Amino acid sequence: MFGLIAFIAATAAAGLGYLQARGFVRRRLRYVEGVHSLRAPLIAGFAALCVATPIVWVLPIVGAGTAVLFGIGVGAGVSAGSKDIQQRRLEA
Repeated sequence: MFGLIAFIAATAAAGLGYLQARGFVRRRLRYVEGVHSLRAPLIAGFAALCVATPIVWVLPIVGAGTAVLFGIGVGAGVSAGSKDIQQRRLEA
């Protein structure tokens, strides 16, 4: 039962990180050239991992894998938002 709850929490954290990062890049970083580099998703993902690590360390159900998936989700969201900007897909 706890494994299922941990899986749902990890999936939700990764999905939420992806969607929030993609939306932020599309709305706020539209005119920032640095977001189109290869380093931007890596830096954002690592920063998200560093922020999430102390939080999941305190929580009893989720583990380090949740923080890693959250970092991957944020990095993927930054990359997807950058590609949306380059392809001019900016609606909603």
